[in-house]
Amino acid sequence: MNYDEVEESRRRLSELLEARGEWVVREGASGVWVRRGEWEVRAAPGGLAFSYWGEAGSRVWRVARWEWRGGKLLLDATRRVGAVRARLELVPRASAAEGAAVVAAARASACARLAAMVAAQAAGARVERARLSEGTRRGEPGRYARILLRRGRRLLAATGPVAPLGAGGADALLVSGLLWYTRLAGRRRAEELKELWLLAPKGLARAVGERLALLRAGWREAVSLFEVDEEGAGLTRIDAPSLDELLARPAPRLYRPATHATSELAAGVVSLAPEAIDVVRARRGETLRFRGLPFARVRRVAGRERLWFGAGEAGARRPLEASNRGELLKLVAELSEHRRPDAPDRAHALYRAAPEAWLEWLLRENITRLDPGLRLAPLHAQLRTPPGAVTARPVDLLALRRNGRLVVIELKVSGDAAHALQGADYWRRIYAHHRAGHIRRARLFGDAEISPDPPLVYLVAPMLSFHRSFDTVARALRPDIEIYRFDLNEDWRSGVRVAHREAVAT
Repeated sequence: MNYDEVEESRRRLSELLEARGEWVVREGASGVWVRRGEWEVRAAPGGLAFSYWGEAGSRVWRVARWEWRGGKLLLDATRRVGAVRARLELVPRASAAEGAAVVAAARASACARLAAMVAAQAAGARVERARLSEGTRRGEPGRYARILLRRGRRLLAATGPVAPLGAGGADALLVSGLLWYTRLAGRRRAEELKELWLLAPKGLARAVGERLALLRAGWREAVSLFEVDEEGAGLTRIDAPSLDELLARPAPRLYRPATHATSELAAGVVSLAPEAIDVVRARRGETLRFRGLPFARVRRVAGRERLWFGAGEAGARRPLEASNRGELLKLVAELSEHRRPDAPDRAHALYRAAPEAWLEWLLRENITRLDPGLRLAPLHAQLRTPPGAVTARPVDLLALRRNGRLVVIELKVSGDAAHALQGADYWRRIYAHHRAGHIRRARLFGDAEISPDPPLVYLVAPMLSFHRSFDTVARALRPDIEIYRFDLNEDWRSGVRVAHREAVAT
């Protein structure tokens, strides 16, 4: 399509979306509610780009074609340069009640199947109650089965997912189970409720087991882990490892982050806004970020450096050519206009995108704003530890205090019930590498002396943005994990200040 055709298509699609205030966006079996202001349609090379804000953050699709049919919008779309293809269904909220009922019925059926498996596994127990958890939003069916069984005078609680969990599924399942069990225990006599069974899909059970090692003794004794057979044949009990066993496992070596000089291409882009653009170096090249938001990357191809640019999840897709240098300059100008603390439109996608990366960028500028006892450098952001077979999520920040203690820093800008558990899991991974000598051999902190003591954990979020269940989850963790909570000023984009700091009583 030429530019006029793309613009006309964008206008028509935008009008359809705006005419109805709320939609359900479905990607396969999963679906999320989006309201006006939570989506964007823009012209992109070769077609349209459709982005929306879901449970996992921003999602950006390149739309090849779309149509309005049967009371819904159908979008044939791709991501990751065509590697991922899908037909998205957008259903207006007025029509979504029927779709939500279908989803609820399917999840209720899955809940009943899990309840039957638990009853068969727990000899002599009968199902007293089996229902879905509360949904994220009003009218949405929950993602977890909540099953209560009685065996004589004792109650057994069991929970497992009835919908895909996506990234962070192990943390979400464990935290959801802990919080539900805590609420149950508060309503029951102490002698009644003694067991919690976690029912994990294949591929997730191992990761959940590793998190169980981070719980204090009372919780580890109460929780049992089972893997759900993919064919629905039954449950298999999984023995969760102890923390000592996890720390003693051989860990792949760590590699020192790349330190090569900034390329000429990257340096030229940085010069456009040096106060806001930084370069993150990797083994394969460089990523340029504007106040934390990636918008360009440099790679060596066929012996010469090439640059790709574009913001958002589908960003860095257009190769820089002599004919489109103006587009790169325009992108930097838009970032300068909208991605700044005093931006005129705080609903703009560039302002709202990647807020945790923005906070990380501010702390990288001067980590002593968080703790004056931290060394300014080296400071490692998004540090990837060799993951084994479970997870490849990077550690937000790894720092070193002047007294030699390693510090694992986990950032959030909105309430996340798994905040404390995620920080503890990163602690476990870093501590394993520290005990194995990998951090010293990789010279992550040069010649600085590193204390043999376990790392500290700093959990950071704006004031009022810690999840209401933060203390409950934190108290479930091992008391020998030294955790600190940092409450930041709400206007942190204008400059980070620590409003309150306290040791988390685990």
